[in-house]
Amino acid sequence: MTTLAQEPYEESEEHEAYGAYGAYEAYGAYGEGAGRPRGYATHDVANQPPPLAPYDASDDPALLEGLRREGAGWAEDGLRRLGLRAGSAQAQEWGDLANRHEPVLRTHDRYGNRVDEVEYHPSWHHLLRAAVAEGLAGAPWADDRPGAHVARTAGGLVWGHTEAGHGCPTSMTYAAVPALRATPELAEVYEPLLTAREYEPALRTPTEKRGLLAGMGMTEKQGGSDVRTNTTTATPTAEPGVYTLRGHKWFTSAPMSDVFLVLAQAPEGLSCFLVPRVLPDGTRNTFRIQRLKDKLGNRSNASSEPEFDGTVAWLVGPEGRGVKTIIEMVNCTRLDCVMSSATLMRKTLVEAGHHVRHRTAFGARLVDQPLMRNVLADLALESEAATALTLRLAGAADRAVRGDTAEAAFRRIATAVGKYWVTKRGPAFTAEALECLGGNGYVEESGMPRHYREAPLLSIWEGSGNVNALDVLRALGRSPATAHALFAELALARGADARLDAAVARLETGLTGASETGARRLVELMALTLQASLLVRHAPPAVADAFCATRLGGDWGHAFGTLPDSADLDGVLARALPAAD
Repeated sequence: MTTLAQEPYEESEEHEAYGAYGAYEAYGAYGEGAGRPRGYATHDVANQPPPLAPYDASDDPALLEGLRREGAGWAEDGLRRLGLRAGSAQAQEWGDLANRHEPVLRTHDRYGNRVDEVEYHPSWHHLLRAAVAEGLAGAPWADDRPGAHVARTAGGLVWGHTEAGHGCPTSMTYAAVPALRATPELAEVYEPLLTAREYEPALRTPTEKRGLLAGMGMTEKQGGSDVRTNTTTATPTAEPGVYTLRGHKWFTSAPMSDVFLVLAQAPEGLSCFLVPRVLPDGTRNTFRIQRLKDKLGNRSNASSEPEFDGTVAWLVGPEGRGVKTIIEMVNCTRLDCVMSSATLMRKTLVEAGHHVRHRTAFGARLVDQPLMRNVLADLALESEAATALTLRLAGAADRAVRGDTAEAAFRRIATAVGKYWVTKRGPAFTAEALECLGGNGYVEESGMPRHYREAPLLSIWEGSGNVNALDVLRALGRSPATAHALFAELALARGADARLDAAVARLETGLTGASETGARRLVELMALTLQASLLVRHAPPAVADAFCATRLGGDWGHAFGTLPDSADLDGVLARALPAAD
């Protein structure tokens, strides 16, 4: 008797139909020698949606209108091109493969030499190369056009439809440039490379490459966000501005980046340093990667625990002013957390909308069933509000770096508010979008579990919810101009909606005697009034009315899909998912 493993297998139409795995099932399910596949199927595949890709990830009115409104309409053609690329089958496959084949740490080479390198799947490099070439890393700092930072943020909202992990090194590179400017002689050397649109993954002497990526090493295991408790020491050398570091970092992502901004205790206190992976003479700097984090999500992106021992570093900014030096960096990375959460919302809404347009249950398409329409419309409101706020924050950042002091004050408080609220809404949003797919959404190959695992990260990185809520209180206490800027923004919608006016009045009252225990409630109200003011001024009436009714007017439930009967569901859905009808 011949077994399957012994029997010669000939190419045939059956082989094409079943594939290798299908052929094994057909034989193996019935035991050895059970004969050829039966030649008929038990059922037809029906009532399943076709693949979403290819699709246009930029096909979002809220995104395109916000782009124009915030001064970057000149970037629309490029954004639409990027949207088609992000939604292509190839780019979507890159995102899937980069997460299925996770990075691997190689501490030593075959000869026993310490190398501390991380190997990535080729798809990771494809994604990063495209992102850098599209200007999603440091490029806006070299672009004099008004709206350059808005264009980058909009690009992130679109290209993020591929996958989220590779957005970490592009975000850190973007954020490193303004911090590095605290030491002009370092900025002169590194800024042209950090703002370049060239991606070179191999570790080499930084100045010999056409483009660089930057990382950050801030937190340590004993302190986390409380960086003033850092124990890594920085010892001055005989060369001015050059130090050696000794210590560790607890969460340093993208460890194959070319340079890192690191906090360490210098003689005058906590200071910021530039640490290259490769020194100017071509030798490897001491950057010992102890392990990679086994994270809930963000699996494509390696996050590491490096140790420094005689590691050469260059001082950035004055000694003892490390936190002040990196504050601009924090503003940038927090904006990117808001952007990434808004991207996940839009991506999962698109996935859910696609599914329900093609799935039938109980005699009707899911998208035509009232309760499903309510869920989708509610998700669409949340997504549009997140997108509008993200682009408003990007506009404030763009104008602030060009010298607008009022926008700088608004950016200072509104970015922390947006970081707190939008990233908090992400996990519940992605869970609801996943549920729209039912059991199909709980299966890895749908992609929805990856998005679900990614969502909580964005409320943790760059300061958890408590850190950002307290930062809002700090801004209000130390800089009264931030409150003035916030209310000046809200005043632009005064009189347009009574529920919004009432909420602004509650907010004004709440600022009196604000306490730490009430910080979250206060910041939530700030976020909702900001989002509502943007929608009242710029979104169609169906969107603005439903948002104000449910987020400010009290006509709401605790779950998504509880919009009141008075809500114009058709109007909201026609706006968010034009193909739904």
